[in-house]
Amino acid sequence: MRNTSRQPGGPVGKAAQMRRMLDSPEMVFLMEAHDGLSARIAQSEGFDALWASGFSISTSLGLRDSDEASWSQLLSVVEYMVAGTSVPIVVDGDTGYGNFNTARRFLVSAERQGAAGVCFEDKVFPKMNSFVGDSHRLADIDEFAAKIAACSEARNDEDFCIIARTEALIAGRGVDEALKRAEAYRKAGATAIFVHSRRQVADEIEQFAAAWADRAPLVIAPTTYASTSADTFRELGISAVIWANHSMRAAVTAMRDVCRSIKASESVLSAEAKIASLKEIFEFMDYAEIEETERRLLLRGTSAADD
Repeated sequence: MRNTSRQPGGPVGKAAQMRRMLDSPEMVFLMEAHDGLSARIAQSEGFDALWASGFSISTSLGLRDSDEASWSQLLSVVEYMVAGTSVPIVVDGDTGYGNFNTARRFLVSAERQGAAGVCFEDKVFPKMNSFVGDSHRLADIDEFAAKIAACSEARNDEDFCIIARTEALIAGRGVDEALKRAEAYRKAGATAIFVHSRRQVADEIEQFAAAWADRAPLVIAPTTYASTSADTFRELGISAVIWANHSMRAAVTAMRDVCRSIKASESVLSAEAKIASLKEIFEFMDYAEIEETERRLLLRGTSAADD
């Protein structure tokens, strides 16, 4: 028997929250996060949902986004992200790390950790980052649809989101192929379809969205067609926009800048104006809570001893 979070009068779980966002007429923005700190920052800055980026997490581990990081390494980072936030998190599951069985095991583990959903892409394992090279082999449509179906059956909560990502445009197979694949994945049980493009303009996305005609929620990541406005995406009926790697890339720029400054000046003085103060870090991470809790517990212990 399924344990659904759609219980009348009960609390709404993160999976149900994410599904409502995808089904809502209001477009939602998911901010990339790659560790507990970036997840906390994104939530504190007002994002209602997060994207646990495989590219960003791999990079933060010093690995390349070509399945060099194992799925257990990825989920070990997601665990800290979930623990440090209260908003839904969608986990980038790449290809599912193999066949239907590894994909459903990944899903079950992500759901158990408290994620709100997973996203699987229809490339062959091991995959390469979509923005690197032109050799992007797509999985067989029926095989990937079966993977989505297996994952749909494996989830404990029927609200847990399964986002099927088609890489047909990345592989140069065209909009018609992308639509064919997306429809197969929708029928297999995908909650939403993520159509990915690396063109500098959003023409492929516009063509796809028009032909898709709201058959299921549509997700995009406008990394390369960044000049396209959010209002355009709203007009196209996009359900969710993922800012897929920007916190990680911002961190790389900031860290290199500070390292260069300190190396050149042989002092940290010049860097102080560019970085967060220790006070800001301590306040953001709520160090005061430790002292307050310790004081309260010690007072309770003293009172008990007096009795």
